[in-house]
Amino acid sequence: MSESPQGTHRNSIGGEARLSGLTIQARDITGGVHVHAAPRPVPRQHPPVPGHFMDRRTDLEALDRLLDRHGGADTGGPLIVVDGPAGMGKTTLVSRWLAGRAADFPGGLLYADLRGHTEEGPAAPGEVLGRFLRSLGATSVPADLTDQQALWRSQSAGLRAAVILDNAFTAAQVRALLPAGPGGAVVVTSRRRLTGLVLDGAHFHHLAGLDAAHGVALLTRGIGADRVASELPAVERVVSLCAGLPLAVCLAAARLAARPGQPVAALADALAPGAEGLAALDIEGETTVSKALDASYAVLSDGSALLYRRLGPLPLPAFDLLTAAAACAESPRWAARGLDELTEANLVENTGPDTYRFHDLVRVHARERGTGDGQAANDETLRRVCDWHLRVTTAAEQRLTPAQFVLPRDYTHTFTAAEPFTDDAGALAWLDAKRHDLMTLTRTAASRGWHRPAWQLVDAMWPLFLRLRHYDLWIEAHRIGLAAARADGHPEAVRQMLNSGAIGLNSAGHRDESVAWYEESLAAARAAGDDRDAGQALLGLGRCHREAGRPEEAVPYLEQAIATWEDCGYPRGVALARTALGEIALDLGRTTTAEAAFTRAHRELLALNDPHDAARALAYLGRTQFLAGDHTSGTARMEEALAVFTSSGAVHWQARTLEMLGHSAHERADHTRARTLWTESLTRYEITSPGDARRLRVLLGRGPGPGQGSGQGQGPGQGQGPGQGQAPDGHDPQ
Repeated sequence: MSESPQGTHRNSIGGEARLSGLTIQARDITGGVHVHAAPRPVPRQHPPVPGHFMDRRTDLEALDRLLDRHGGADTGGPLIVVDGPAGMGKTTLVSRWLAGRAADFPGGLLYADLRGHTEEGPAAPGEVLGRFLRSLGATSVPADLTDQQALWRSQSAGLRAAVILDNAFTAAQVRALLPAGPGGAVVVTSRRRLTGLVLDGAHFHHLAGLDAAHGVALLTRGIGADRVASELPAVERVVSLCAGLPLAVCLAAARLAARPGQPVAALADALAPGAEGLAALDIEGETTVSKALDASYAVLSDGSALLYRRLGPLPLPAFDLLTAAAACAESPRWAARGLDELTEANLVENTGPDTYRFHDLVRVHARERGTGDGQAANDETLRRVCDWHLRVTTAAEQRLTPAQFVLPRDYTHTFTAAEPFTDDAGALAWLDAKRHDLMTLTRTAASRGWHRPAWQLVDAMWPLFLRLRHYDLWIEAHRIGLAAARADGHPEAVRQMLNSGAIGLNSAGHRDESVAWYEESLAAARAAGDDRDAGQALLGLGRCHREAGRPEEAVPYLEQAIATWEDCGYPRGVALARTALGEIALDLGRTTTAEAAFTRAHRELLALNDPHDAARALAYLGRTQFLAGDHTSGTARMEEALAVFTSSGAVHWQARTLEMLGHSAHERADHTRARTLWTESLTRYEITSPGDARRLRVLLGRGPGPGQGSGQGQGPGQGQGPGQGQAPDGHDPQ
């Protein structure tokens, strides 16, 4: 808004201004302003259907009958198991079928690869549940499997969605992931029959191979009708040797298409039993697929063959262009050419924007080919990929949390490619998209005895944990990182892991273990003469005691933190500890003391260019002023803080501030507005803090959700601290 020469105000937006998110432009505002979160995107995660998909009308109609037998998705969702040999096209069939039935599932289509037949072993239930919960809008996932399952049942109850559990290994693996409620459907694919799921009411559909006519038709799509007609007996022989497996037929077609002058009979001879060539893969007897893969690999260019061998042994389920380039120490342009060739040859699948993966059988083949290069070559490739992810994750950390002290990084390899983001939003999105890859690389580095890359990866992931609150990953990562730092003999890294890991433990409700970590860190910091680390441990101990309902025990720790940080010249830490003291004073109803603490902390944090923590202090200051009787100023300050959190996307603190505003409205007897504000707060807590969401449901009279307790609680400024599951912002592990 600008001022005219006459002194009046003109309400206008112009120039280079760019607005995003929730924006209000108004001269005068009267009545209530309601801010609503944008609806979450409906997940449509089923893999894309490839262009070579054959009709398979009989199978599609059979699946329709199994669904319609239950009256469709409205009256009860079935559990359907589609089984068949590897390479039969089970995933493609199910994706095609559910894409055609999308209208029956307005809640979306969720997909998870259970990795039932990979060397890494089946996917853990917690990994899959975490992905599903986040797809449904939850950014906070409990650390314990039982709590994850309870939250999954709560969120899926009444949700009319389809769930694809792909590549399952056992009935037990599936059973742990079944949703609640009758409105959806679960479709499982497996190489096994999974007859144990009969007890769960499952219905089964066995997917047989393509018949000869459909096999010939599929091969025709790859090499053309004229060539098929001229060599039909050889074509029929190739199809027969492919045993009706669509994967094998597609690979054979790609091999023939790459050699238009080669007789089809030559490929038939190469696939025949007893033919010479690379050793066949022994996977459920499917030697014909192995021979087709051998033949496809043999015609690759040298560069693409190298890329195939380098990517095969990696522990990552999928990879992008920059990872492929790093694996081979080549440029992104070189990697793009190689991936294009591998995709064309049906050796990798393009599963999304800049995302590729191997089919299970192809991955085994690629891994075997890579093994032939020797362990040293594979170790070097893996270390390059670890270093690349460490470099990019560190760049994201420095962008998102510039005040965070970053320990030095040790890279074995260097890279010239730029990071795949240019702003904060892109950095956070990259961390979130890569979180499972980062965890896999952390686990792998630790298992190889590469201790330094392991703890450095954990250290670099700090903004992922702080901003997105994946408590299950937070805790696991820091347990790995702490062990690695100790094995590395790096005392500073040990204290870093203890401090940042203790925050996650406390946030997830593991207070006793969190206190133990902080106490160990404090002792180590004092022994090393590191006052900054000692102050962090003291702040953490104070918060643990405060959130456990022991304010008298918390205050001495926080006062020691302030004194320690004042001595070593760390003003931001002083302001954060002062905010924590203000929270305790507010809990105890000492509004004069609380107001002084929050006012000073807000001023100091603004001067230090820390708008997020300054807004936290401002929200508490507003609530304190309201409780002291200054309703107008108090409400204005809370609304100002809410605007900061809305602009930055800090969803958890939007919820906290809305809850404070709701209590304030309730105390002024504006019960309708209070309920509206609490409801808006609840929608945000549900995706960031299950414990606080439980409190708000009780407050609103809704009762706890399925699988949850019914403990009473009060909001900020009501005589009790926040509920369990809340990550205390403002911690600074170094």
